[in-house]
Amino acid sequence: MFAKCVDQTGHEVCLLHPPLRIISLVPSLSEYLWDLGLQRQLVGITKFCIHPKELFETVSRVGGTKQLNLEKIKALKPDLIIANKEENDQTQIEYLKKEFSVYVSDVVTVEQAFTMMLDIAELTGTLTKARWMLEQIRQKLEGVKNKAAGKKIAYFIWQEPYMLAGGQTFINSLLAHCGFTNVVAHLERYPEMKLETLLALGVETLFLSSEPFPFSDKHVLALNAALQQQQLNQPVGVKLVDGEAFSWYGSRLLRFDIYVKQLLNNF
Repeated sequence: MFAKCVDQTGHEVCLLHPPLRIISLVPSLSEYLWDLGLQRQLVGITKFCIHPKELFETVSRVGGTKQLNLEKIKALKPDLIIANKEENDQTQIEYLKKEFSVYVSDVVTVEQAFTMMLDIAELTGTLTKARWMLEQIRQKLEGVKNKAAGKKIAYFIWQEPYMLAGGQTFINSLLAHCGFTNVVAHLERYPEMKLETLLALGVETLFLSSEPFPFSDKHVLALNAALQQQQLNQPVGVKLVDGEAFSWYGSRLLRFDIYVKQLLNNF
């Protein structure tokens, strides 16, 4: 037995030998595997696994996170598949489990992200590198802890209808670590909400994420116009934010502190 662990959905993953052919179905974890030094072992990724550029340009793509090309995956004969409960289709993942070793992550908190990173490192024989990386991440996160205390925000992930990142999400966990008050943290997962209802909660700044919906300057202008039509006691700001910074668990966290400091400098 080379490695064994229980994934974050309670499924036991056993590997008899070091995995030489790995498929990642999660963009943030494809980047993490690459940064662990597993470039040669990565044989399959999704079309959304865009970082780093060399990964996207050199590794075979097996469809989207929700619409996998199962036949292509089977043809690649992976020793290990990395998936995610939220990002991938459960039916397809259960199908793959019948033939392959599949680790399914389910990350809601920063600590769960760390556990997942160590699990994957255990399965891939890269624990030394992962432990060093986690030590660096913990130090960097400590540098931005509660730096945004008192700032009441709402984090938009979709429009028409507006959808927000609420409680029980990794995004909310990172926001809370920084000290932001997420005005919809009392609502689980990704609640839909009208602007008028949101304003009644006392929000001060609207964060428009770059993903999964690609909010841009035109959406900032539209929301500013909508806010001007409201009779507000105090102005409400609208800011574009990097969705990858707030939602990609894995090695992307090594740069999170730099992004947050830049964001707060522009508040």
